[in-house]
Amino acid sequence: MSSSPLNLALNVEVSPGKPPLLRAQALGATRQWAATHRDALRAVVAEHGSVLVRGLGLLDTAGAGAVFQEIGSTLLPEAEPFAPRLPYGNGVHSSTKWPQNQPMCMHHELSHRLEFPALMLFACLTAPASGGATTVADAPSVLQALPAALVERFERDGWLLTRTYNEEIGASVAEVFGTEDRQAVETYCRANAIDFDWQPDGALRTRQRRSAVLRHPVSGRRCWFNQVAFLNEWTIGDEVREYLLDVYGPDKLPFNTCFGNGDPIDKDIVELLNAVYEDHTLREPWQDGDLLIVDNIRTAHGREPFEGPREVVVAMTDKTRLAHCSPTTQVTAP
Repeated sequence: MSSSPLNLALNVEVSPGKPPLLRAQALGATRQWAATHRDALRAVVAEHGSVLVRGLGLLDTAGAGAVFQEIGSTLLPEAEPFAPRLPYGNGVHSSTKWPQNQPMCMHHELSHRLEFPALMLFACLTAPASGGATTVADAPSVLQALPAALVERFERDGWLLTRTYNEEIGASVAEVFGTEDRQAVETYCRANAIDFDWQPDGALRTRQRRSAVLRHPVSGRRCWFNQVAFLNEWTIGDEVREYLLDVYGPDKLPFNTCFGNGDPIDKDIVELLNAVYEDHTLREPWQDGDLLIVDNIRTAHGREPFEGPREVVVAMTDKTRLAHCSPTTQVTAP
């Protein structure tokens, strides 16, 4: 275990296999502590990609929200989610609703959008009985570990997210676009390089092509930045995948990913991506009151399966445009 030489005053503990850990001494004044240490915390995240702050005692949404507001610039509203969150107000949301017995694969939040948060803030109000860690992985290291030929293809073609909206699985049209009005949805899609097609039954199907590799807008480091594996059919459990294919068919899954030219991504590629993520995963079990700050561009995050009640609230901040991150693929509606 060692302390980062840049942040000795904050006693940042860096241990193999774990995210950097900072033991806070807020003495009940959590918002004041966050305001005082805002710049230092951001410096730690700039150096390491993430930091877990332990000892703040964030046990309710109001306390977590107050700390989020001190650390973040402006807390961002939810936009184009793949699954609904519960809104708690003032930019604070529940964690994504995802079956607790299934892992949530590594991903970068809202990396399918033209604008996304550069910083993610998580607070654990109630830690689960077991499992449930919010895991992190360094995107430049993941990129370097991937086969060069595969990276070159993704740099050239980008990745394609397809979505077919329904009322049963994932976020609804209203939750994603903020409206069910067709004209408003179409206007949004045109403005955000999203191809759309209304199905005969009234369902909406969309396709959006994005870059899979970006440069960090501050450090300039190349980052593997996408949700290629997370939203791909081969990451879903076999039984769930077979059920979805049986109900919706291969061309109308609630969401799926392809190469940017529309070619399918084979199972072995998805397994490779998830294996590389696992090789670079850092994890630390949540404790009640913990705060986790994540650079969303440099650092992917995921979630382990868990048992027992788990309450983690989330905020997003530091809005960043894809165009400011040197995308390798021209972003247009397919």
